[in-house]
Amino acid sequence: MHTPDDHIYQEAQLAPMTVAEINELTARARALPPSGDQAHVLVPDGEDPWVVARDEQLYYCTVDREKRRILVSRFGELRDMATAELVPIWPNPAKPTPEFVEIWAPELQWLDGRWYVYFALYHARLGEERLYCLRSRTTDAQGEYEFMGRLEVPTDRWAIDGTVLTLGTERYFVWSGWEGFDNVSQNLYLARMSNPWTIASDRVCIARPEYAWEKHGYPHVNEGPQVLQRDGRTFIIYSASGSWTDDYCLGQLTYLGGDPLDAANWRKEPQPVFAKTDTIFGPGHGSFVQLADQDYIIYHAARRSQAGWARQIRYKPFGWHPDGSPDFGAPC
Repeated sequence: MHTPDDHIYQEAQLAPMTVAEINELTARARALPPSGDQAHVLVPDGEDPWVVARDEQLYYCTVDREKRRILVSRFGELRDMATAELVPIWPNPAKPTPEFVEIWAPELQWLDGRWYVYFALYHARLGEERLYCLRSRTTDAQGEYEFMGRLEVPTDRWAIDGTVLTLGTERYFVWSGWEGFDNVSQNLYLARMSNPWTIASDRVCIARPEYAWEKHGYPHVNEGPQVLQRDGRTFIIYSASGSWTDDYCLGQLTYLGGDPLDAANWRKEPQPVFAKTDTIFGPGHGSFVQLADQDYIIYHAARRSQAGWARQIRYKPFGWHPDGSPDFGAPC
């Protein structure tokens, strides 16, 4: 029987451990006390946190622990995130639903006067994961949603972790995917959108694992891209290395101007911008909110060293370097 985190098709491909070994680490870590200060823990068991602020409210979009339903909560302060009611928004039992085993990393976005949710469906069949979209029927983030279908890309390959980038009047979709049909590397891809549920160009690879800190574990991983913008500057903060390793971390791409579909217009930092400490391991897959003029990163980290996929959702205020780039400091 399927259980969450049992990523069946990757069994022969993940390294240096098998999925069974990673799941054993995960179960053991959940039974042991976490390392690190717990003062900045928002949710004691969770991953891929997506938090967005709108109209003086915060919204948290996630999945249930079986990864079979998308849930949205609404609250006023970060400290209320763990106790706010999570309302299921999809799938709708009364509507047709595509076949899937798990839902991965949903994101809630406010675009053109509606809420949109982007997510991947895991099928447990080699290379079939793709990205999908929901659109709210009202302005209520916890209300009814319409299934808008799959985001079709001319070069159709495995795809997860989709998000939206807006530059001026143009909108782009950013995600993590395979170059071919083999699970050897997850790269970051960008394509133009004609509306929030339609891809209007072929994909362009803007980043692939190249530094040693991006290659802990196998396959090599660039995933979880998130857009961070301030004072006219645009950054993509992404996760690197295997999510099951202590060395999962955040890297940064900086948009240099010009055509964003030209990979030469994105600069990758040669070092991670958010990485493990002596007590906090595997920090990654962050989202960003601003509250009372203070910026926060909300991210997941392993419960302890060698924890597999046993993770907590944490937060940290962050600042900015003199050159206008984000200064995340060290996880806390």
